[in-house]
Amino acid sequence: MIEDKPQRIAKRLARAGLCSRREAERLIAQGRVSVDGKVLESPAVNVTAASRITLDGEAVPEPEATRLWRFHKPTGVVTTSRDPEGRPTVFDRLPEGMPRVVAVGRLDLSSEGLLLVTNDGELARRLELPSTGWVRRYRIRVHGRVVQEDLEKLATGVEIEGVKYGPVRAALDRQQGANAWLTMALAEGKNREIRRLCAHLGYDVNRLIRTSFGPFQLGNLRRGAVAEVTGKVLREQLGGGQPKERSRARRRR
Repeated sequence: MIEDKPQRIAKRLARAGLCSRREAERLIAQGRVSVDGKVLESPAVNVTAASRITLDGEAVPEPEATRLWRFHKPTGVVTTSRDPEGRPTVFDRLPEGMPRVVAVGRLDLSSEGLLLVTNDGELARRLELPSTGWVRRYRIRVHGRVVQEDLEKLATGVEIEGVKYGPVRAALDRQQGANAWLTMALAEGKNREIRRLCAHLGYDVNRLIRTSFGPFQLGNLRRGAVAEVTGKVLREQLGGGQPKERSRARRRR
């Protein structure tokens, strides 16, 4: 049962794992959500456990216990529930029997690696926020001869075409002829951020792999595979109200 305490309708839909809070607001604007028989016109509505909520005429389920999975996203699939171009989505690749889930952040079509998915849209929103402080780490192969001093310019943040990007820790792993492998760590994750930062430095990304998101690692998870994070680990990482990754980063300063 959900707690009998008023909460915003968008948060309630997100907790049910149907969508993110932002997507819930779009569904409401489209007139697809009703509460106690009345179609909503605004997300500025509170609901309780006694409220009868429907989406497209079907009852919205009560939230289940929060669960989180690691998914090794392959290239060639998009991180959306529906794609107008008909391309395969990550949700098409998830095993049968999994509950309805939402992604924590995104990886673009040609990127691969760790993608977290959860049945709790509110948790997804929390983990995506820059204020949460969880660091995303990537391995990137670029075309070009990399200069470490150029990478260090990203440490204080840069502005590209009017968009401000926060600090990024970047290092050259090795140069292999015309290509080089880099590692990057960042806490924001704006749309196509790494590709834009590399292009700003004159490097063309030809492979991008996310290796970790906060304390969760890609590890040896094979491409296309899914592994659930145990309840114990989830409680350890989230139970204190502040992600451990952020706590460690603060101690390093």
